[in-house]
Amino acid sequence: MKEEVQQVLDKIRPSLQADGGDVELVDIEDGVVRVRLQGACAGCPMSQMTLKNGIERILKQEIPAVKSVEPA
Repeated sequence: MKEEVQQVLDKIRPSLQADGGDVELVDIEDGVVRVRLQGACAGCPMSQMTLKNGIERILKQEIPAVKSVEPA
């Protein structure tokens, strides 16, 4: 599952990098994906929205076993 998640994050990454940010996969446990937002995303007030409405939504669409995405 880790490889699948990484592949999806690689698809999302260019959008984050366009705004000066990035995402790093930290851990996956029982369907909960833990990621670390980096660069401009780390301090952005919209980061929680990016995490839930962007990254989590896409991961859940692509990989049904993903239950949620949490910050690390």
